This record gives sequence, structure tokens and C-alpha cells, in this order.
Amino acid sequence: MKDFKRTLVTAALPYANGGVHIGHLAGVYVPADIYVRYLRLRGREVLFVCGSDEHGVPVTIRARKEGCTPQEVVDRYHGLIKDAFERFGIAFDIYSRTTSAVHRQTASDFFRKLYEKGEFLEQESQQYYDPEAKTFLADRYITGECPHCHAAGAYGDQCEKCGKDLSPTELINPHSTISGARPELRTTRHWYLPLDRHQEWLGKWITEDHKEWRTNVMGQCKSWLDMGLKPRAVSRDLDWGIPVPVEGAEGKVLYVWFDAPIGYISNTKELLPESWEKWWKQDDTRLVHFIGKDNIVFHCIVFPAMLRAEGSYIFPDNVPANEFLNLEDDKISTSKGWAVWLHEYLDELPGKQDVLRYVLTANAPETKDNNFTWADFQARNNNELVAVYGNFVNRALVLTKKYYDGVVPACGALNDADRAAIAEFAEVKERVEALIEQFRFRDAQKEAMNLARIGNKYLAEAEPWKIVKSNPARVETILYLSLQLAANLAIAFEPFLPQSSERLRKMLGMGAPQWERLGSIDLLPAGHRLGEVELLFEKIDDAVVEAQVEKLERRKAERLAAEQRPEPQRPDIAFEDFEKLDIRVGTVVECERVPKTDKLLRFLIDDGQEQRTIVSGIAGHYAPETLAGRQVCFIANLPPRKLRGIESRGMILSAVDFRTGALAVATVEKPVAPGSQIG
Repeated sequence: MKDFKRTLVTAALPYANGGVHIGHLAGVYVPADIYVRYLRLRGREVLFVCGSDEHGVPVTIRARKEGCTPQEVVDRYHGLIKDAFERFGIAFDIYSRTTSAVHRQTASDFFRKLYEKGEFLEQESQQYYDPEAKTFLADRYITGECPHCHAAGAYGDQCEKCGKDLSPTELINPHSTISGARPELRTTRHWYLPLDRHQEWLGKWITEDHKEWRTNVMGQCKSWLDMGLKPRAVSRDLDWGIPVPVEGAEGKVLYVWFDAPIGYISNTKELLPESWEKWWKQDDTRLVHFIGKDNIVFHCIVFPAMLRAEGSYIFPDNVPANEFLNLEDDKISTSKGWAVWLHEYLDELPGKQDVLRYVLTANAPETKDNNFTWADFQARNNNELVAVYGNFVNRALVLTKKYYDGVVPACGALNDADRAAIAEFAEVKERVEALIEQFRFRDAQKEAMNLARIGNKYLAEAEPWKIVKSNPARVETILYLSLQLAANLAIAFEPFLPQSSERLRKMLGMGAPQWERLGSIDLLPAGHRLGEVELLFEKIDDAVVEAQVEKLERRKAERLAAEQRPEPQRPDIAFEDFEKLDIRVGTVVECERVPKTDKLLRFLIDDGQEQRTIVSGIAGHYAPETLAGRQVCFIANLPPRKLRGIESRGMILSAVDFRTGALAVATVEKPVAPGSQIG
């Protein structure tokens, strides 16, 4: 690998129309933070850059729903996200935003340079236009009937019921969500980045120069390259975003996919206005992007093509993209309320930042999708952090407090068991380093935890509490080595569990962690006094995780109910057609189930002239005895039809709740004479 002088680490910009959830943490921010903390421990020059992605259509949609401005939306969520990251302990050097003045200027300058170099294509295309709102419509502002499953309310880019990707022109009976008007196809002009011009060098750069990239990253890139790259629009018709900085581009902004990655550059420039180019334009800087799999193409193909077109920037050296994290065996869905939000976790489980970091790293979706469950969260905390790591540390420190008043004893002669334990934890440094350098954080954390397992095994077999009186010199050696191992744990876990490591160092009376000393057996000299001992981790009760699962299920049910939509209105009919229906009120004389059926009820209705029989399929919603004596609305002039051998003369009217599926028979507010007409 090339010998770099410094490393620039970027983490995907979270979108500022909602909070950060555990899928984001597992996919991007926890692994990026582990890597940055590790580099800092190694004494390497590193910069960690991130910020909120604040432009694009989803922000405008949320603003319209909430009756506020897009700026108010992003201000709120930028603050929420930034605060959550700070409370969680993600160690960014800067967390800025794409609505900053620095970013606006940087993105505009970047576009202008490519424009002046002739790196864009200028093309006209047909897009939907709202004639009432007088604006071109983004795909998400157009809804209609899905051409595949015929669900109502499909968006112009996707049907959320069947999951099919769509284009707006495929929708049946499309309409604008802004005004309700039927959109018209009109000609508009945009600028495109011709990715096909970059196909050849991108193919070599990715598949030949970066064979060390993860298989999931390489696979997705190869798929796009094999299909052939095509020009991609860098502008769109929208009033929220960075205006396209050329004449004749009024009402057009930079497409969010183009403007967002430039945020890495502008945030660096904001932090280091005099020296930012060192991090972006010098070949001895290593650029590493941490992202989720939905951003692989943008960071491995599109952004490098942008940088190449500009001509003065370095390219990413690695893009260790993770796959997706599922939640309780189901895909995380913010629209359905199926997510664990970081800010809520921090409020509801205070002081347990490192527990979440540990579990998310242990379940990291590094090359394939993985799963988070609250039961596993509890088990890993109780059975690993508490029972292994915390148990060893507590026993070593408590025994030292008990036998030596909290002072590190001297080390005597070593036996074979001592030497075996020392050899085992001396090897951990090299293994952890190798795994982190390969971005295998899950395995690296396992190696760190192995130190605690070594310690527990060593103490359990040595049993110092049994020989404290008969062989005190031996006990001194056992506890000396146990304390050295605890000190090693404080260093080894620093990248993974920084808050717990800090607390452990305080208990041990250690200073700042020194990575180069990991594996040493003289981290705490004889005579060194320990600090106050406390539990490093605590058990999590069943009630805690049960409450979290219940909240998930409740929120999902509430979201699903809120998102249900009534069936679209049927086509208009002539008033004369309505007048043909003879809708009347009748009194139920008898009601009983139709034998050998699950759905049918047989009604005997007093219609004011006679008693007629009507068969209705509502047995799943009503017990027949509850309907006798009630007045119901029915259509009287339908031709008779036979159902299960019974002649039915009419139809009972009822309403079905489109959210719950519950059925209610149509009735009248107060009693009327049987046979009274409705109209």
C-alpha cells in the first residue's frame, strides 16, 4: 500500500429531514469513528469530516406537510442530528451543513469550473409541469395509479405498495400533489455529467487498481460498469437548493447528488480555510469514504468522475461501504416507524452509548445485511460486557482493594500459566491492528474482547482467593498481571468503547492511552495506587427491552394507520343514474348465519310492504343476534340473485374503514317508518 502522510476520513452526510437511527450508525458512523480513533491512537495525522445534507425534494415535501419553510425543517433536524452525534461521542473534527455560505460558494465554483471546461452536456427533455402551481414537478410531487399493482397514490419514482421503480409518465391518471391539477409534459433544459466519457478509466481504476475493495463494493460497481454508464443530470427544476450559477438557469438548482459530496470539500474548507487543499489536492493524503450500500455508486463512480472532470483533486483510496442493518428481522423503515432513533435511545437508556456501539459493531453488516434485535442487545450486554469484560475488571480491582488497599503489588517469579497468558495478550495488538487496517471492525472488536476472556480464564484457574494466606507472594504476581491485563483492555477498547475505556482508566489511575504499549506487562508499576472502583457495565432487565419492542410495534401500527388512504373517487356519473337507485330503510326482523358458510348472513327485512330476504357477506363483522330489530339501509331495486340457494332481493349498505378494515352497517340517526326512501 502507498505510504500516505495523512488520512482524510469522510462519513456520509445524513439527510436533514429526520433523525439518525441505528441503521445509519451501524452502516457508517460507528465504523468510521472506530477507524478515526484508531488512527489518532497510532499518532497518525487524520481529519474526520461530516455534515448535514440539506437540499433536495424530501425536505420540500416535509416543509409543505408541516406548513413551514425548508430552512426551518433543516435547521430543526440539523440541530437534532448534531446534538445526538455529540452526545453519542462521534469524534468529528467538523460537523457542518450544506446550507452554509462556504458550501454554497464551493459548490457553485465547482459547477462553474466544469461548465467552463465543457465537461457538461446541455440537453432538453420532457418533464411534467403543474399548470396551476406554475412549476415543474419533481417525481415525488406526482402521484397516480401504479401501472403494475394498480394501487392508488403511487409516486412518480416508485410505488410503495409493490416496490416497483417508476417514471412519472408510467402513472395512470397522474396528478400534482401541490395543486391537484393534472400535470402537462413540457420541455425543460438541464446540464448532464456524461459519465460515459469516464467509463474506460473508471473501469481500470476500480477493477484493477483497487482489488482490495470489499466484494460488495466491487460487485455493485462492476454491475454499473457492465451496463454502461450514461449521462446524469446535475441540475433540476426546484426552488430549494443551490442555484445553477449560469445565465438562463433561473428556477434551476444543483441536483442534490451533485451538491452533497462537495460538502466534504466545503466542510474541510470551513474548518481549515488556509490549509484545506493539503487534504484534498496532495497525493500523500489518503481519502477514505465511509458510507452505506445505497451510496456506493455515488462515491465510487459519480464523485470520482466529478473530481476527475475538475482536474485538481485526489480520488478515494478506499470506500468500505457496509450493507444494511435490519431491525427485529424486518427492514428499517422510517415511514412505517420501524426504527430505533439515536436521540431517543440516548434519552431512554442514558449512559449506555458504549453498549450500543458494542452491539452494532458485533452485528456490523460489513459484507451482507445483518440484524439487530433487542433480545440480542440485552444478551450481548449481560453475557459479554457484564459477565466477561466487566466481571474480569471488577474481580481484579476489588481483590487488589481487598488484599493490598488498592495498591498494585509487585510481580514475583512467573510460572507457565503466567507466561502463557502474557504471550496470548501480547499478540492482540498485532491482530487488532491488522483487522482494523482491513476495515474488519467486527473481528477486531472480538480480538479486544478476547483479552477479557484471557483474563477471566487466568483468574479462574489461578484462584488467588484460595491461596492468599498460604502463598501471598503468588497472589501478588497473579493480581499484578491481572491489573496489567485490565490496563491493556483500557487501551484495546479505546477505539470501540471510548467512554468505558475512559472510566476504566480512571479506576486504574492511568493517563491517556498509549497504543504502542498495548501488550505490555508494565503499564501499572508496582506501588501505583488505583482509583475508586465501580461497575464498568450493568445488567439490562427484561422490562427495558420489552418496553422498546412494544414501542416499536405501537409506532409501526400508528404509522401504518396514518398512511392508509381511502380508495380514489370513482368517475363522475350523471345525476339521472343516481336517481335510478331505490335506497330505503328497513327493519331487521330476523338475522341468522347461512349454514356451512363463514361470511354470509341471511336477513329478513320489513320494507314497509312485505318481508324480503337479503343475503349479505358481513358475518365476519357482526353476530347475527346483534342486528335483529335494527334499522338498516338497503338498495331495494336490484334484480334478485341466488346465493347458496337463497334468493336475495337487495343489498345491505355498509362502510369499510380503509385503515382497519372494520365494517359498519349503514343505518339512520333516528327511527323512521320501514320503507322510507333515502335520496
